[in-house]
Amino acid sequence: MNLGRLSQLLQLDARAWRAPLAFAAVLVAMQWLHHAWPGALPYDRTAILADGQYARLLTGHLVHHDPAHLGWNLAGLALVAWLFAREFSLRGWIVILVASTAAVDLGFLVCEPQLSWYVGFSGVLHGLMAAGLCAWLRRAPDAITALVAVLFACKLGWEHVYGPLPFTASTLGLPVIHAAHTYGAIGGAAAALWLLWRRRAAIPSL
Repeated sequence: MNLGRLSQLLQLDARAWRAPLAFAAVLVAMQWLHHAWPGALPYDRTAILADGQYARLLTGHLVHHDPAHLGWNLAGLALVAWLFAREFSLRGWIVILVASTAAVDLGFLVCEPQLSWYVGFSGVLHGLMAAGLCAWLRRAPDAITALVAVLFACKLGWEHVYGPLPFTASTLGLPVIHAAHTYGAIGGAAAALWLLWRRRAAIPSL
């Protein structure tokens, strides 16, 4: 990580935090709705495929099992905002958000038929993280950035081989669906690479 990027991270830009804070408020509001109407918002394979409740493909990512689960994802959102908010415009982040969500949903529906129920933002969050790392590696690769990217990839690999990281498993009251992290990371990275290609090709940036 070069000194210019470190200096940028140390500067708190209120404008860069507007969208993350607004989205955090959405997650908190959705959790209240989930508490008021339990069962109506999570990803539910049967309800989606048999009853056509397609809104669950979105709302399942916006509600959480309990406050601890929500707290972990809010902390992750804050970290992503702090590290990567400046790497893409708001429209670009919306593209990444949509691509990450779609990748998780498609992965669940096609590759995880045994998964009947899911809640949480962590899959999409991994997509946002992957997108930010792609931007870092494309703009100014260095040893620290490469190390962070390798650690991120190792985390995904660990989850597939050994299950969730011990400190996360002990604080959550539900199983960690590691496949969501992988699908989200693939979707986020793909969207980021497309956006970066557009930027490099001098097409008006998103």
